[in-house]
Amino acid sequence: MDARSPGRRVDTPRDTVRFYLLDHQTAVGKFIDVALLGLNFLFVAVFVVETYPHGDEVGSLLWQLEVAISVVFLVEYVLRLYGARDRVAEFLDPYTIVDLLSIVPTLVLVVATIPEALATVGLLRIVRVARVLRFYRFTKDEEFFFGTVSVETLRVMKLLLTILTLLFVAAGAFYTVEVQANPRVSNFGDTFYYMVVTLTTVGFGDITPATSAGRLVTVAAILAGIILIPWQASKIVREWTTRDKVDVRCPECGLAAHDRDASHCKACGHVIYQEYESSES
Repeated sequence: MDARSPGRRVDTPRDTVRFYLLDHQTAVGKFIDVALLGLNFLFVAVFVVETYPHGDEVGSLLWQLEVAISVVFLVEYVLRLYGARDRVAEFLDPYTIVDLLSIVPTLVLVVATIPEALATVGLLRIVRVARVLRFYRFTKDEEFFFGTVSVETLRVMKLLLTILTLLFVAAGAFYTVEVQANPRVSNFGDTFYYMVVTLTTVGFGDITPATSAGRLVTVAAILAGIILIPWQASKIVREWTTRDKVDVRCPECGLAAHDRDASHCKACGHVIYQEYESSES
């Protein structure tokens, strides 16, 4: 029974916070979902725009926008811990860890009063690419603010998100380690293009790593692509191939999935029994 169900006479503040952070049905829950999704898109866009040439005024505006969004996400992070039934489990949840990692670089710069120019170098900038991983929270289950999707659709969405996330993180990391040493790398668009042609094995060769760190990022991106993309795709294929199967196990060989009207095991030919309705009238 959730925090807003009629059976509950009084909701505690924690119940209310937890409900609206998880809710996709009420107007308030939908507004929170849409707002957080929009802010996350803007958060990622700020990272990309900062890699292109701009004046001091634009740079200051981007920095203020980044700080403001980070504060909103910090409030969300604190509220999730506050409203969670098990705060330790919530703190250790991968989605929550990503939420924290995505805002730590900006908050460190604010608290430490380090000049904002330092945000463009070193480990802080590499960690900032983690903000794109926040999108995975929106694919945690089949419920969305616009309705419910099928399991198959959700898996396709996760596959597409995995591909885009891999390209974005790899491009962001490659930009960070190469921009000062590689004359062919001047903005995020250059490195995103490089990662696309690299991971698709086209490899035009017009952009190549100039540093050892750049080569390491490239190798890591290729290995991640080899592992993650087929893994996500295999889930979709498995779902499609078993959609019309029934879970009847063959007593002879142990094969579990059979066609709905199968009378014999397709692997060993042993007789199996299952109830089914004829499609004929």
